[in-house]
Amino acid sequence: MSFKCGIVGLPNVGKSTLFNALTKSKNAQAANFPFCTIEPNIGVVTVPDERLEKLSNIAKSEKIIPTYITFVDIAGLVAGASKGEGLGNKFLANIREVDAVIHMLRCFDSSEIQNVNKTVDPIRDLETVETEMMISDLESVEKRLSQKKNKNNDINKDTFDILEHVYESLKKGIRPEKLEEKFDKKLVKNLGILSTKPRILVCNVDEESVSSGNSYSQKIKEKFKNDTVVIVSAEIEQQITELKDLEANEFMKEIGIKESGLDQIIKAGYKILNLTTYFTVGPKETHAWTIEKNCKAPDAAEVIHSDFKKGFIKAEVISYIDYIQYAGEVGARDNGKLKIEGKDYEVADGDVLHFRFNT
Repeated sequence: MSFKCGIVGLPNVGKSTLFNALTKSKNAQAANFPFCTIEPNIGVVTVPDERLEKLSNIAKSEKIIPTYITFVDIAGLVAGASKGEGLGNKFLANIREVDAVIHMLRCFDSSEIQNVNKTVDPIRDLETVETEMMISDLESVEKRLSQKKNKNNDINKDTFDILEHVYESLKKGIRPEKLEEKFDKKLVKNLGILSTKPRILVCNVDEESVSSGNSYSQKIKEKFKNDTVVIVSAEIEQQITELKDLEANEFMKEIGIKESGLDQIIKAGYKILNLTTYFTVGPKETHAWTIEKNCKAPDAAEVIHSDFKKGFIKAEVISYIDYIQYAGEVGARDNGKLKIEGKDYEVADGDVLHFRFNT
């Protein structure tokens, strides 16, 4: 599996510039006027993982296949989107398709770049977007609950309970959170409720503030202490992508940042979506696979192919540390570090797995 993040925000906050930088492309048009992005731009980016090359070198693999993250640059939203203002309906429909939402927040002053509001206020901007999502959800959930009461559809009890819980929160103006802890994860995800999607708050600051943030980003951190907040400069990210790796590293050292915005956002995405990585390693390829944390071995096998889960017998497991320390599968086995696990085994981050299965 891979995960899909939608970049959202008001017009002219730097969404398309960040998208271009993250995907190292020119696919997203970036211009200084509202609604520059109309159709969502989609970019697929490899997830950097230094463990892949180390595993591949030991196994002498012919190729390396990393896991991926998909970024979607979604049209800018304005107040009234839930009623069709601007590109509202299209915007809201596009958000339903993503796993997590990256809220791009303008945290810089500029007389050269238009702003849909007269002042810079990232808290107000975030609340504008969230309010439109909540209004849209309230109308959608209310309609579905009404259909259930009129016996016009076959919503099961578990789904009805989720919708009712969401409806009660939204009526109070409260964003429904942590539904996965109270209800079935798959049901929650399949409902496509906008305001329940995990979110990352990305503060787009000026170049001088990229290493430590500024007063705008500090307000976001103080107001939303329970959220994952990432500070980037979209312009700096664009510059980094135009440099070679060694030059990029030197440039980041000079301006005082340890990680690119891409690395920060990927880590944040894995965190809020509760994801982890395991590997399959052999002479043909070293392959990274993304799964949810605490995933059982058969479910991890299904990520490769559904037949692997159906015919699952056992999993041969070597931890990443042991694979490196004992120079591969043979060394790990000879030193008693290769384990045979059954259906109840929970895959750990970095596990090197080989599945035994019947077809």
